[in-house]
Amino acid sequence: MSTYPSPDFIDRPMNNKDTSSISFTAHYTGYVWYKNRLSNTVFATKQGYAYYQLLRPIEQLAKRFIGSDIKTTLLQRHQLIDRELVSLIQQHPDLQILELACGLSPRGWRIHKKYPYIHYIEADLTGMAQQKHALLQKVDSLDSKHKVSICNILTENSPDSLESLLLREFDQNKPVLVITEGLVNYFTLAEIGTFWIRMAKTLHKFSAGFYLTDVYPKVTQHRFYHWIEFANKTLKLSSRSSFSMHFEHQQEAKEFFQVCGFPQVNIFNPDEELSDKPKTKGGALVWVIRTEI
Repeated sequence: MSTYPSPDFIDRPMNNKDTSSISFTAHYTGYVWYKNRLSNTVFATKQGYAYYQLLRPIEQLAKRFIGSDIKTTLLQRHQLIDRELVSLIQQHPDLQILELACGLSPRGWRIHKKYPYIHYIEADLTGMAQQKHALLQKVDSLDSKHKVSICNILTENSPDSLESLLLREFDQNKPVLVITEGLVNYFTLAEIGTFWIRMAKTLHKFSAGFYLTDVYPKVTQHRFYHWIEFANKTLKLSSRSSFSMHFEHQQEAKEFFQVCGFPQVNIFNPDEELSDKPKTKGGALVWVIRTEI
């Protein structure tokens, strides 16, 4: 086991208002990654297995009628984000990485194994950060290059803010990449847009700044719109959270990111990018966006 000293947050008491304990979606997503050999057994929970089995009938119906399901979109976005991440590492060997709302994501563990020289910080709210730190200790993944920290993306002027974390933990003379996966659609476009503006301003302080995220677009023109809306409402009830879809067209998304301060925007559609996978009937349900400053 690693003897690297634990960060101060490990001793913080749990806040009753902290919603960062592992959610339904984090459990389920973590198990999907494990089931598809992208993760380690420590990130696969009993709850995740239970949710995976519970959703199988719904997934089978969605796969039959829509040509896609929640599991498929999770794997599509994860694969595309990983592809772009590795591409950036190859272009910038001194790249620094911050993965926000890390949850049970195995990405930090995988990247640290393959590229141990990369400075990689996983961040989440206090409760989840504490749990993720403990899990990474079990797989002996924590050291001076791979850490866990706290970040609340809605907080400003605080040690736990995005700005404080980036400027405190990363070298401004080197390029930095911020990753969010499975996060932005749990906020309204106004809320997440404010966060993107703040992020862009901070990334401008680095030699180069990149941002990778997934976005679930609006599907009002999708031939299976009503089925997708049903699945969306089911997710809201299951996760006890709001889930909003953003942008009807890629050009709309590109212009929004540019207004937020990201001049270079690339949008990837898994139906076009993942040629080895079957296409979704009626169009892809998730995009991956790569921006650069």
